[in-house]
Amino acid sequence: MIPRFTPSMEWCDIWAASSNSLHQDHAVASFEAVFAEHANQEYAVAFPYGRTGLNFLLRALGLDNREIICPAYTCVVVPNAVVYSGNRPVFIDSSRDDANMDIRAAEQAITDNTGAIIATSIFGHPVNLDLLDELRSRHPSLPIIQDCAHSFFADWDGRPVHKEGCATLFALNISKLSCSVFGGMVTTDDHALALRLRELRDAELAPATTWKTVSRFLYSVAAVTAFNSTLYGLTLKLQRAHLLDRFTKYYEANLIDMPDDWLDALSNFEARVGISSLTRLGDRISARRQYATYYREKLKNHPAIRFFPLPPQADASYSHCAVLVSNPQEVRETCRRQGVELGELIEYVVPLMDAYRDTAETAGDFLVSKAISNRVINLPVASKFVQSHADRAIKVLLKVLESQPPAPDLLECA
Repeated sequence: MIPRFTPSMEWCDIWAASSNSLHQDHAVASFEAVFAEHANQEYAVAFPYGRTGLNFLLRALGLDNREIICPAYTCVVVPNAVVYSGNRPVFIDSSRDDANMDIRAAEQAITDNTGAIIATSIFGHPVNLDLLDELRSRHPSLPIIQDCAHSFFADWDGRPVHKEGCATLFALNISKLSCSVFGGMVTTDDHALALRLRELRDAELAPATTWKTVSRFLYSVAAVTAFNSTLYGLTLKLQRAHLLDRFTKYYEANLIDMPDDWLDALSNFEARVGISSLTRLGDRISARRQYATYYREKLKNHPAIRFFPLPPQADASYSHCAVLVSNPQEVRETCRRQGVELGELIEYVVPLMDAYRDTAETAGDFLVSKAISNRVINLPVASKFVQSHADRAIKVLLKVLESQPPAPDLLECA
């Protein structure tokens, strides 16, 4: 079975984290320093989850009972963190030009009570900084938060997206381009903001317990084992039987919530995993770009599959190699039976979820977001480019697509 992805955490990271190569008391601070260096930013502040970091960032910005503009098509943990910070998400549809938030529609939604804009680079596709520059020129005092959970160090016209805002959010679970088991990181060049963020974190997060360290270690071992090529078929069977939901399901459609331990600090074990994982981040991004280029070249003329457009300014880092098909569930299931797992991405539009349907501040009807959520799949990628795996995935997919209708065009969603 070719998995939809391979974890960014490997046995070498667990071994490094379990050794005494770093002083236990300084691991988190060391992780922050190394991450800031990789990001070429002055400050990095570590949190137990990315959503915890966003919650604390909004409060460090002094935002309370304000409107926070964010994509309708995004991971639901983002607006959940907004709500838990005492603010209200305002949802904006995706652009017909890509899967990211429509920047022009976002500007039209700005009011006197708008506190910030969260600009997400979904799938690793960089947000259009030219349009964002225009918005910022007309609203220079409005904070822009870059959500780079999917887009570690993606560029737009040579400009690193994560440096184009007051702060940037990174998530660090096993599906992301770099991993600290769980965990999140906020980066910024603003000294006062970093200081306030640290003050809030240190005052409100409980120290990581011994049990948290042990449980993170056990989770790490289980996660890496589960993706072993010999065992992965069993992992899929357990997942399809919902026996792994406790570890893989990250939201409830009818609840706005946070993890039980979202206010427990990042453990030193996780920090050491994060430091080790960062040493191979450049290689992983390179491999993802190789997969994306290869898939685009081999599948570019097939009518039943459509790639998201990427303008020449965009240098994506590809957390996912996302494509559109007409019947994603049928395509995924048929490919799975032939030994290729295709990923299911964000299969919802947040303001249309039960938890948000009656309470969300909305702007638009979310036609593009709905089209993406109903039609998107992701092709298999890995930490190292393996051409034989890519060729096999392409061969299986081409066979399955023979019976599929033409893929939808986002331009038709208007």
